[in-house]
Amino acid sequence: MTQPWPLPWEPDPQYRKRVAYFSMEYAIDQPLKIYSGGLGFLAGSHMRSAFDLRQNLIGIGMLWKNGYYDQVRHDDQSMRVQFQKKYYPFLVDTGICVSVTVNGHPVWVKALLLPPEVFGTAPLYLLTTDIPENDYLAQTITHRLYDTEPSTRIAQSIVLGLGGAQVVERLGGADVYHLNESHGLPLAFHLMTRLQDSQAVRRRVVFTTHTPEKAGNPEHELDFLRQMGFFGELSEAQVTEQTGMRGPRFSHTLAALRLAGRANGVSRLHGEVANRMWGDEPGICPISSVTNAQNARFWQDGVLRQALARDDDAALIRRKRELKRQLFQVVADQTGKLFNPEVLTIVWARRFAAYKRADLLLHDLYRFARLIEQSERPVQLIWAGKPFPFDQAAIELFNRLIRLSYKTARCAVLTGYELQLSRLLKQGADVWLNTPRRLREASGTSGMTAAMNGAVNLSVGDGWVPEFARDGHNCLLIPDADPTLDAAGQDAVDYSQLMNILEHQVRPWYYDQHERWLALVKQGMRDVLPRFDSDRMADEYYWTMYEQ
Repeated sequence: MTQPWPLPWEPDPQYRKRVAYFSMEYAIDQPLKIYSGGLGFLAGSHMRSAFDLRQNLIGIGMLWKNGYYDQVRHDDQSMRVQFQKKYYPFLVDTGICVSVTVNGHPVWVKALLLPPEVFGTAPLYLLTTDIPENDYLAQTITHRLYDTEPSTRIAQSIVLGLGGAQVVERLGGADVYHLNESHGLPLAFHLMTRLQDSQAVRRRVVFTTHTPEKAGNPEHELDFLRQMGFFGELSEAQVTEQTGMRGPRFSHTLAALRLAGRANGVSRLHGEVANRMWGDEPGICPISSVTNAQNARFWQDGVLRQALARDDDAALIRRKRELKRQLFQVVADQTGKLFNPEVLTIVWARRFAAYKRADLLLHDLYRFARLIEQSERPVQLIWAGKPFPFDQAAIELFNRLIRLSYKTARCAVLTGYELQLSRLLKQGADVWLNTPRRLREASGTSGMTAAMNGAVNLSVGDGWVPEFARDGHNCLLIPDADPTLDAAGQDAVDYSQLMNILEHQVRPWYYDQHERWLALVKQGMRDVLPRFDSDRMADEYYWTMYEQ
């Protein structure tokens, strides 16, 4: 590795190893729409902190021509999925073009660079097949993030893993390859072909698993993957030897755990869950945990931060009210509703997946209506988030919430849930509501950035929350439901506990005991940093995962 590593800074000596970070999505800044949700938000913050800390790290990702999708509206205000071509003139052509084989056909992969100075990130190399050297079918590989066509999804992994590995080699090679989820798994097969030594591969590969959900731990027919070229130049016997899988089904996560030397979950609780899920499987690497975090430099409002540092309550309250007004301009623009910055505002905003329970508040519509409609101690509620574009059940839930919102002036459902709206929601919320089924949320970082901006977390004790929470001091916790209950039973218990907290703690404290409410807000802001700033996370990855 004689070629200089492509960094515009001299790396801090404590971060000496050269790391190539592979992720299918990155949420860097609003103009660059190459992400869907939490995985991308996490990767984007990691790239920002690598820049801030002058780490010896680059990112490898995909340049999605149509992004994930644009969330817009039909004429009746219901959600519409739009795939719109994107242009990014701030990306730089590196002149690097490599070839991979997909389903027996050569596909050219071009690398473009997001320079560090554009958004304040580590150098990020984005791969595209949408170039004239390819036929139309090959060009479409990098059109849509998480394409529903199975062969296209596998082709995307081939481009990220096999193509990305070649790009890294053209840049001088890496000491450590970090797989942020298993999407780039073909990288490990490329290294095996080059090194012909499984232990040498394990010394170089680190794997982060992000979810206990089945959809996030994909399996495919082994023969299908072999036909697609997923394993690169490895023979069938070599694949079996290295992954321990003889078919017919191939688990991507299990293969990653066997090919990597170190793996981690994304919260302490998720590390325990991951070990229970995979720990009995033979041949896997150790699974530790590195709790996710978010970049405070990007996410936290500077005026709020300064007011907290000065312990200036009046300035903090004044700024929070201003931030609520900014959010409510979006509410008015999208829905025609004029929200009041003096009114308690609850926000539920994240990816629309069933286990996250966007509709938990609607378990008893009569009780919900009483909460929303009363004139004394009023409540305003905002929902936002993106369903998977082809998940009709999730889209119907989103549209059901829109229809419900027509019936009251104090409920709003917002579209366009991307970085800019996410930041406005976190800065404008009084309460950040988090209602996943417990042990289904690996981390859930949105509450971190909400707390940075003076929103009180009202949450199930899942993911990162148990590491942060001091119930009644820096957040409000929904007590754990009996895990032996079925889903309907857990929903009923969680709903009852949630409503009791809203009715007997949140509203009285906000309106009648404002000093107590303000103390809760400020303690959350103090406790979330620096522990849940991604600077801590990026540093911890070097010491616990890369330098081992």
